[in-house]
Amino acid sequence: MRRKDLWLIPVLWAFHIIMNSCSSPLGWPESPLYVFEKSISDTSLLSDREKVLNEIIGHYAHYDVVAYEDTTTRTTMRTLIISYGFTDFYLDDGRLMQSDRFVHAEQKLSRKNAKSVFSDEAVQAIKPRVQEVELYRKDGIWNLYRPESPSLLGIEGDPSKPLSNDPNDPKITDPDKDGHPGVTVRISVGNIFNGEIYLIRREIFINHLTFNNNGTLSGYVIDKSEQLVVGASKKILNQKSNQVQHPDKGLNPILLVKINPEIDTAEELMEIRDKIFPKEPEFYHK
Repeated sequence: MRRKDLWLIPVLWAFHIIMNSCSSPLGWPESPLYVFEKSISDTSLLSDREKVLNEIIGHYAHYDVVAYEDTTTRTTMRTLIISYGFTDFYLDDGRLMQSDRFVHAEQKLSRKNAKSVFSDEAVQAIKPRVQEVELYRKDGIWNLYRPESPSLLGIEGDPSKPLSNDPNDPKITDPDKDGHPGVTVRISVGNIFNGEIYLIRREIFINHLTFNNNGTLSGYVIDKSEQLVVGASKKILNQKSNQVQHPDKGLNPILLVKINPEIDTAEELMEIRDKIFPKEPEFYHK
């Protein structure tokens, strides 16, 4: 091998570890991740819709987990994406509206020693559209349904149309302002490999929520988002990635906790994180 090609050895070795270090990925945590209802009385005694609306309106800390599987790798890659942010409910001409803003996210991979990082700048570049939500009563329990309202990340255009499949699309932007197209995900394996992947996304999510007696809203997320890799810092990372949400509702929970409206930054939210949210899930180590 020529001396100038020796740099390929650690790169290929690290990538091999990421994709094939285990005969199978680490196992999913037990489902459901959380059982919020165990200590929460239901809201079946509240029959006045206007009273329920007034109870729901407010500023909430947002916590959700979405479980993904990527089958484009040689062995399945599993990921838990844990998102933090704020959700506001308000009335607009009698309609109940939901506004979301994300500020921080954690990514956990099902490969030992592999780590994935999505910067706060990239997370905060996600701009969900304000969406009217449906308040309805079923079996005596009040529920909220937020339908999908697609938004684009890392590319301009019409969010109602499928995501571009052209990595050189002139409408691609740099919303996290790091000098690379789309938004950046940093990948590392121990101390032997570091690299970056550049993505564009069409964010499509649905919320199914239950209004709890303690004022929280809990339920599950359905994620139908689309994603395209538009580049990478190393050629070996520049390949198709097809993450599909795990269908188990218990692995995709959401919890909204009403908080002081003055708390509205990532730093302030993470300061109270352990007081209002459950512990982050982990993959099962055999």
